Amino acid sequence: MNGTSPLVRLLDRRTRALKRHLAAAVNGDGTGVHQARVASRRLREAVPILTKGLQGSKAGRVRRKIRRLTRALGAVRELDVTLHLIDELANKPGIPRPALGDVRAHVIEAREQRRTVMHERLKDVDTDKLARRLSALRAALVHPSPGHNWRSVLASRIATRGRRLATAIDEAGQIYAVEALHRVRIATKKLRYVMELANESGAVPSGQLVSTLRKVQETLGRLHDLQRLQHYVAEVAAAPQNNRATPDAGLAILSRLIEDECRHLHGRYVAMLPVLQETVERARRDVAVRLTVTSRARAARSAKMTLATRRRAASGRR
Repeated sequence: MNGTSPLVRLLDRRTRALKRHLAAAVNGDGTGVHQARVASRRLREAVPILTKGLQGSKAGRVRRKIRRLTRALGAVRELDVTLHLIDELANKPGIPRPALGDVRAHVIEAREQRRTVMHERLKDVDTDKLARRLSALRAALVHPSPGHNWRSVLASRIATRGRRLATAIDEAGQIYAVEALHRVRIATKKLRYVMELANESGAVPSGQLVSTLRKVQETLGRLHDLQRLQHYVAEVAAAPQNNRATPDAGLAILSRLIEDECRHLHGRYVAMLPVLQETVERARRDVAVRLTVTSRARAARSAKMTLATRRRAASGRR
C-alpha cells in the first residue's frame, strides 16, 4: 500500500473537510458549524474501521478528541438551523410576522448563550494535537501492519447498523411519532456513514444505496428541524404575554403551519419506506457479505504467502 491508496485518500478527504469547516465554524459561520459537526462524525466513523489491527495508529486517542469536538459544536448547530428555517418561513405567504419575530428573538437569545458554551468547549480541544494524531494515523495507513483487517470490521459494522435501522423502521411503523422517527433518522445516518466507507474505498461500490439513505436522512432531518422549531414556538407561547408582542392566535397559526409541513414530510417518508427497506436488506445481505468474503479470501492469501515465505527461509537455512 502506498500514499495514494484508497484508504489514505478516504482519510485525507475527511481530515481536510474537518479542518476547512472548523475554521468557518470558529469564525461564527452557521453553515460551517453544521458542516464541521458532520465532518467530525464522518471522521469518527472512519477511524475505528480503518485502524483495526493497525499498529501505531493511536486510534483511541484520535476518536476521543474528535468526539469532544463534535460535542462542542453541537451546542450551536441546532439553533443555527432553527434560525435558517425562520428566515425561510419569513418569505412564505400567510405567515404571521409578529409571531415569527418573537420566536426569532427567543432563538437568537438562546443561540448567543450556546455560542459562548461552544467557544469555551472548543478551547478545551487541542486541535494541533488532533492534527498530529491524524498525521500519525495516516502514516500507519501508508505502511499497514500484517494484522490490518478493516474489511471485516466494516462488514460487521454495516450488518449491525443495518439491523438497528431495520428495527427502528419496524418500531416506527407508519404512525407520526416524534421519538420513533428520530430513532429512524439517527439509524439511517449511521448506516449511511459506514456505507460511504464501503463505497469510497472501492471495496464494494454502493453509490445507489448511499444515495437512498441520504435522501431519507434529508427528509427526516428537515422533519426533525421543524419539530425543534415547533418546540421553540411552544416556549414563546408559554411565556407571560406581557413579555411578547404577539397574541396567542398568531403563535397558534405559526404552529399549525409548521405542523402541516411536518405531516407532509412524514407522508414523503412513508412513501419512501419500501425503497428504504430494500436498501437496508441489500446493505446487510449483499454489501456486508461481500466484504466478509473478500476479507476471508485476503486473510487466506496472506497466510499462504506467510507460510511460503517461512518455507523458503527454512530451506535457505538448510
